[in-house]
Amino acid sequence: MELPLIVGVDGSESSLLAVDWAVDEADRLGLPVRLVHAWLWELYEGGAFAYGLPGPSLHVSGEEARRIVDLAAERAGRRSAAVKISTEVLPEDTEAALLRASRNATALITGSRGRGPIAGLLLGSVSLAMASRALCPVVVVRGSEASRNSEHGRIVIGVGDATNGVAAIRFAFREAEARHCTLDAVRAWRRPAHETTGLPLASGESARHHREHASALLEDALRVPARDHPSVHVRGSVVEGPAHKILVDRTGAADLLVLGGRRHGRVGPQLGRVAHALLHHADCPVAVVPQRG
Repeated sequence: MELPLIVGVDGSESSLLAVDWAVDEADRLGLPVRLVHAWLWELYEGGAFAYGLPGPSLHVSGEEARRIVDLAAERAGRRSAAVKISTEVLPEDTEAALLRASRNATALITGSRGRGPIAGLLLGSVSLAMASRALCPVVVVRGSEASRNSEHGRIVIGVGDATNGVAAIRFAFREAEARHCTLDAVRAWRRPAHETTGLPLASGESARHHREHASALLEDALRVPARDHPSVHVRGSVVEGPAHKILVDRTGAADLLVLGGRRHGRVGPQLGRVAHALLHHADCPVAVVPQRG
């Protein structure tokens, strides 16, 4: 049985863009889509109660909740008649509902912002929580229209250390294969500060050593998945500098950025600084893939 793509919907424009992206993805992969709405969404997206401010009730009526998912389902049906769409309305905590749904999902899709009154938020708290804790890959749909509609023909994978990157690399290869697009595999490297202040010749040798080491790690990380997906065109590159800045620059011409999620004990994937920055600033959808085991 194929596990569905789960989409968290709350009636916001951001969540509707997530519906569009999920339907396109389901069409490519031959998967069903389940649209999930939890009634207490506003509490976790900056609603009045969360800030101790007076305001309307945070509880959406059952009628309004059903209307939200029905409109989202109609939109999904217009996007693709071939994708099977189901809906679910849950009168409970949003994070708990989506985390539970993620246990039986191919991926969890969210918008970048919810219905909260703080329009300037770069990333909604529910989206951040899902990327940090969900048990399946999480895609936060953000960025330009061209990126959301997969017009660039390129996926970027940030290749980090082996402890949190294997699942992400395999996910990226599968995506590139399904989309028939190029996979841009990037590994950032930096010299320790004490190695940049010596003699020019020594500094040059240091740079060469770190660059070659990064190249070897990248080659090792890509070898097996490249063999398993021979149709995928891979472009590997090692670049000196902060990883988050390098990857943000690459997202302007990418359809998807794929990152690994760290595990800490049994709590679930934990976001590092790079993933946190990219979820807030990338100009394309971002997939965070947890590394199991």
